Amino acid sequence: MEKARWTVEDLGWDRLDPARAHPDTLKIIKAAALVEYNAGDYVTYLCRIFADDGAFQAVIRQWGVEEIQHGRALGAWAEKIDPSWSLDRAMERFRAGYKPAHFADGRSDSVRGSRSAELVARCMVEVGTSSYYTALGGATDEPVLQEICRHIAADEFRHYKLFYDHLNACLEREKLGKLARLKVAVGRIAESEDDELAYAYFAANESPDATYDRETYSREYMRRACGYYRRPVVDRAVGMVFKACGLSPQSLTYRAATALAWWKLRTQQRRLLKQAA
Repeated sequence: MEKARWTVEDLGWDRLDPARAHPDTLKIIKAAALVEYNAGDYVTYLCRIFADDGAFQAVIRQWGVEEIQHGRALGAWAEKIDPSWSLDRAMERFRAGYKPAHFADGRSDSVRGSRSAELVARCMVEVGTSSYYTALGGATDEPVLQEICRHIAADEFRHYKLFYDHLNACLEREKLGKLARLKVAVGRIAESEDDELAYAYFAANESPDATYDRETYSREYMRRACGYYRRPVVDRAVGMVFKACGLSPQSLTYRAATALAWWKLRTQQRRLLKQAA
């Protein structure tokens, strides 16, 4: 297993400035910490799918170690900003309420239909996380959170390449076409508003007697998270999506897609702000 490129302990904690931590940022960091820290379930799932590929299983396990470290770093930051909050307690609550069926059923095949499709979906997750932490790191004024976001964004870009490279190897055997890959990609992007982030936000921020409602907590999370994105981050994300789908990021289609993605994001930002008001 590779040595970690950075550690939670090596972060510049002496530069922590709680006064620069926005309350809304704290809430979404708490939620993000739970999702990242829960990577062990994904490692188990992916290793079952690639049970005959020991080399790639090693890559998956290293990926899981790094994802869990992301959760530890974000959780440590949140605990220092809000000493009343505990990553372990929130994680226990999250795992008790969020249990995707494909993690529990012991299946050895991908819910996406093929290994190639599973890797396209994984690429989309890395697109989302690398973009998210790039956007958040550029928006926050808190020095340690900036440092954490830089480290995580760099890891997530590298993770994208790991999954993308193995996707290309799988495509030599499975021949998943561009349109099929695009369909998987769009479907996985749409799942960004599924129960995982919504329940993580609920488990991380609400009182023990609160009742979970997916629509409510998805909206609460998205209202806070969407505002950090800027056009260059969106354009790069679309380019990464195109690359995973075998499409050219130097085309009229790409330019149209970036314009559409930015318009949709801005529309969503305005809608969420209006609802909050």
